[in-house]
Amino acid sequence: MKSTSKRRSEEPQALGDVLSQLFTLRGYDRVQTNRQLQNVWREVAGESLASRTKAQGIKNGVLQVTVNNSATLQELESFHKFSLRERLVTEHSDLSISDIRFRLNSATR
Repeated sequence: MKSTSKRRSEEPQALGDVLSQLFTLRGYDRVQTNRQLQNVWREVAGESLASRTKAQGIKNGVLQVTVNNSATLQELESFHKFSLRERLVTEHSDLSISDIRFRLNSATR
């Protein structure tokens, strides 16, 4: 009779490594990362802008931010983008953000 069990690695895995893999597979790490990103965005943008926007994620070094309305989108692009990007690069270099992309939230269109 053939054995259908997978071959085990020679060395046992550390519990922390196994849990990390499980969290990644279940998507729990994305929830924590998203929460941290929201906190960073709120800190950098301030309460006024953060209440009208939402950091969606980082893709290829570009922070993706959705905006509630076109007036806020124009305000961010024209007056705040440079300073927000500089603060993110300087104060949160661990995030490796090189640019910010603002887009209108499709749910509000």
